[in-house]
Amino acid sequence: MNYGIESQLKIYTKTNENYDLPISIEDWRRIAMETLNKNAWGYLEGAAGNEDTMNENRKAFLRYYIRPRYLRNVEGRDISIELFGKKFDTPFILAPIGVQSILHKDAEMATARAAANLKMPFVLSTVSSVSIEDIAKENKNSEKWFQIYPGRDKKIMKSMIERADNSGYSAIMVTVDTTMLGWREIDLKNAYLPFLEGEGIANYLTDPEFRSRLGKNPEDNIQDAIEEFLFVYVNPGFTWEDFSEIRKWTDLPLIIKGISSYMDVKKAFELKADAVVISNHGGRQVDGAIPSIDALNEITGNNKINGSILFDSGIRHAADAVKALALGAKAVLIGRPYAYALSVAGQRGVECYMNYLRSEMDLEMGLAGYSSIKELNRDCIYIK
Repeated sequence: MNYGIESQLKIYTKTNENYDLPISIEDWRRIAMETLNKNAWGYLEGAAGNEDTMNENRKAFLRYYIRPRYLRNVEGRDISIELFGKKFDTPFILAPIGVQSILHKDAEMATARAAANLKMPFVLSTVSSVSIEDIAKENKNSEKWFQIYPGRDKKIMKSMIERADNSGYSAIMVTVDTTMLGWREIDLKNAYLPFLEGEGIANYLTDPEFRSRLGKNPEDNIQDAIEEFLFVYVNPGFTWEDFSEIRKWTDLPLIIKGISSYMDVKKAFELKADAVVISNHGGRQVDGAIPSIDALNEITGNNKINGSILFDSGIRHAADAVKALALGAKAVLIGRPYAYALSVAGQRGVECYMNYLRSEMDLEMGLAGYSSIKELNRDCIYIK
């Protein structure tokens, strides 16, 4: 499909049904900031420490340049990818973002519906505001993955993975860089943690193993449930041995998210992970960490990779995605940008922004002389 030309024509001819919504990412961001209260905006936009990692994620892309190739037939463009034996129309995955109820009243349900309409994979966070089952009921035939945080209670983790499997989710993503919360100065300044207000714990309140730990039903005593959640939510003692145990719990494709070292990538595949996501959590965890695109370049440079590499952290435009794909990623996760769009206009906002991104991707590929993502490799990139 010629996504780019179709979108351009609708805008230029004023037949675009989303004429009232932003086009540029900076406008989405600005309006989201104006829409949200200071606590929600700080939680979404804030990062760890001096926020160097978050800022360098963006700056690092400027060290990589696309090599355009001309006089090539790019009339029939294909930006589809294959992953886990399935074909997807675009290389974009909607990353797990928790507590979406603080961004929009429809929360993750709006994002899941948008992803279903766009035929893009959607990853539901452990700390979502809508439960595993409720998302699945309304999005039965869409591509849904479930992201799990390593918690203190393995029974709860196993229960959630089984719930996701039984509900039709087709992959499990283990986020390994959040065994504690990073030092996020904006949230600390605002003295704001949404979980303390009961936001983002829907999967715990509906989990039989979690409920069995409580003296009373959470409907009768939400404060005790919140305190118990805070105890079991993350686990600083999580190790590779624990990951190996998770591998035994499910036959679904298993993904590790939050790795930026080749040695960790190598270990992940040795322990039969199906994919890894090169990510620094958008700079929200380790201040001063290596930018994700630099980590990707280092990992895929001269190393033999025995599994699928996905990429996350810092993508704002199609050019960023092209660079990541050329450096060896099979797909890219979109995070904060779609959260801005959700904040501005709910499901319609997410669909609009992601449609613009795939339209830009279609044009970026064609104008650079590449008709298929399969043509992208390291020769397409100049590194400053």
